[in-house]
Amino acid sequence: MTWNPDQYHLFREARSAPVRDLHALIPDQAYASVIDLGCGTGEHTLTLARRYPQAQVTGLDQSAEMLERAQAQQAPNLHFLQGDLSQLTGQYDLIHANASLQWVPDHPTLLTHLWTHLNPGGVLAAQVPANHDHPSHRLLTDTALDFQDELGGDARFGTAHGASPVLSPARYAELLDALGGTDITALSKIYPVVLNGSDGLIDWTKGTALVPYLSRLDEPGQQRFLAAYRKRLHAAYPGERVYYAFTRTLFTARRPA
Repeated sequence: MTWNPDQYHLFREARSAPVRDLHALIPDQAYASVIDLGCGTGEHTLTLARRYPQAQVTGLDQSAEMLERAQAQQAPNLHFLQGDLSQLTGQYDLIHANASLQWVPDHPTLLTHLWTHLNPGGVLAAQVPANHDHPSHRLLTDTALDFQDELGGDARFGTAHGASPVLSPARYAELLDALGGTDITALSKIYPVVLNGSDGLIDWTKGTALVPYLSRLDEPGQQRFLAAYRKRLHAAYPGERVYYAFTRTLFTARRPA
């Protein structure tokens, strides 16, 4: 997938609000090694490096475009690596994931894998978007079904018929408990965003949810896909103002020492 940092940052403040809440849930303790999974352009990784100056902090992301921008984030204890979070190696005192785990299928297996890379006494802290049932995402899936030949059957969650891997807060809590986690917090919160009609929804989803689709299409195909998606959105949201109930699931847990 090809990510556009500028498009993603059109809604920088709205996208940053959930991670600030996530950071408030992270216990203050001594962390020697911290990894930020799917760090993007690295602003929040830098926040972690400044909050825990005694720790070695690593930002991990698959996107070369995002990591190129991340190099502007500088701290003595901070560095960035290109890699796949689902193939995580090494051991860490804090595993942090801000709006990244939703790109990986099978969260029970994923959490089990991440847990094995968490040191005793360490903390796993993550937040994921939970808007997969919102019309903006359902209409996106409907559009992908019309383009499945051009998409090669692929879509955001593996196939044009794929379902989101994101689970309920209760299910994340149950999984973390089954792994032996303690001090578990799991919650859902809405971060409302007011957008400029259906075009505003296009701008929002172009930063994230649209990326896997547009990355698989040539320029004419992208324009046709966007036109078809825009037509569906405009029918659902004909007005000039859209109240977008941006929903996030946040969870943290500690691995016993």
